[in-house]
Amino acid sequence: MARILTGIQSSGRPHLGNILGAILPAINLSKEAGNESFLFIADLHSLTTLRDGTARREYVRAIAATWLAFGYDTVKNTLWRQSRVVEHSELYWYLNCFTPVPMLDNATSYKDKADKLGKSAVSSGLFTYPVLQAADILLYDANLVPVGKDQRQHLEMTRDIASAVNNQYGTEVFVLPEARIDERIMTIPGIDGAKMSKSYNNYIDIFQPANELYKVVKKIKSDSTPLEEPKNPDTDITFQLYALIASAEQTAEMRRNYEAGGYGYGHAKKALYELLVERFATERERFAELMAEGNDELERELTAGEEKARAVASQTIQRVRAVMGFS
Repeated sequence: MARILTGIQSSGRPHLGNILGAILPAINLSKEAGNESFLFIADLHSLTTLRDGTARREYVRAIAATWLAFGYDTVKNTLWRQSRVVEHSELYWYLNCFTPVPMLDNATSYKDKADKLGKSAVSSGLFTYPVLQAADILLYDANLVPVGKDQRQHLEMTRDIASAVNNQYGTEVFVLPEARIDERIMTIPGIDGAKMSKSYNNYIDIFQPANELYKVVKKIKSDSTPLEEPKNPDTDITFQLYALIASAEQTAEMRRNYEAGGYGYGHAKKALYELLVERFATERERFAELMAEGNDELERELTAGEEKARAVASQTIQRVRAVMGFS
């Protein structure tokens, strides 16, 4: 049986790129026979960029609601808030003492921010971010960690830190996790053509009210080809997004519309909007229900998940304390 671990940072509401690129693949993986999925909301990690406590709580709720709306099975699997399981922070300290500074200096996420803003503007939290990430993974004896290509380095650092501890004590204190990188997953384009990201403010939030969702879709960048002329679907953002969620037949029909002429980008954007509403109708309804004021289902689910996560995490911590002389 494979134990799979995924963390989602609570720095915003999940958008279409998160859903297509991470959430749906992870849920499908969790449904495979013999797999056990551990999904945590990385609210501690979000403190490196988000200081607003009210916003963080709302984002945590939105993330949990999204996963539940898309069918994440919390009976078979586990869903919890990172900050509510204190073993994450305890293991983070132990691992810090086995992590060489040059390793953290070479972390791409730190180097990019330091080069852009200067070292004085980067917090030690961001500098040691990969160590907390390693603690998140190693705490649950994860076998597989689905990551994007940009996170491959952090997984390799996790393995290096775990190996250092194992070598120090001459026993398998930690399971060495393997990265699961799906090379087939393309970068989901935002409404401006760049990678869809909250940081770029170019995302599509499928849980917005219908009229607000349509306003965002209508902002998708397009060229100036006249209505009557044929258009190239392969270079158009609206078509690319449509093809990611449409059936093969729908995509083929849309391609014919583009290439025949007499079909404008406004028509295509309306079709994309209608498809988003239709494709995610059930999820939109369930999300609204979970997020409604007075509904405490999310809190019950997260609290139950935290009890399950703590039971596993405490066993790992006891093992670590024993070998390091803290028991």
